[in-house]
Amino acid sequence: MRLGEDVRQVEAAGIQMLHVDIMDGHFVPNFTMGPPITESLRRLTNVKLDHHLMIEDPDTYAPIFIAAGADCVSVHYEVCRNLDRTIHMIQDHGAKAGVVINPATVTGLLEDVLDIVDYVLVMSVNPGYGGQKFLPNSLKKVRQLARIRSERGLDFAIEIDGGVGMENIAEVAKAGVDWVVAGSSVFRAKDPAQAVRDMHRTAQEAFSVKV
Repeated sequence: MRLGEDVRQVEAAGIQMLHVDIMDGHFVPNFTMGPPITESLRRLTNVKLDHHLMIEDPDTYAPIFIAAGADCVSVHYEVCRNLDRTIHMIQDHGAKAGVVINPATVTGLLEDVLDIVDYVLVMSVNPGYGGQKFLPNSLKKVRQLARIRSERGLDFAIEIDGGVGMENIAEVAKAGVDWVVAGSSVFRAKDPAQAVRDMHRTAQEAFSVKV
């Protein structure tokens, strides 16, 4: 009922993107948000809408969410039978295409799509619910992806989602993450806008430190 108010609050704090979790109750045991929510968000804000499709049929629904206003759409490696085709389909519909890997999925499985994908989302919790504890092994995946990106001269972005907050944002930034998804650590804070500013500042400071 107060989604617009929440969006305006964090938008004023300088966010560059809103991450929208789409769940179908099949791939993950939870339901969230359909295209009408995306349409409402698109009317509320001009920031990019990053849609994370935690669903079993992304080929059918990705174009629907793009038409509703999604700028970026990520799909799970674990459900895409023809991942190369799905990535190109999303891009052909005018959105940036991302591929997501769950905690038990190794980065090596993405070897043949890293040259076409726009971003890779590393899940640092098991998908389906907010407020979970960060899984440290995800940073190993981030470092592997950052190394491959550098060695091959690629330009995909690295995104992380799950359990990121003030206690680990510096380590996440140093590992090579470009986009940080923060849900509970922002919207469960007393002042969500200040939480955004604090995390952004800490990440920038950590990223500027040479290691």
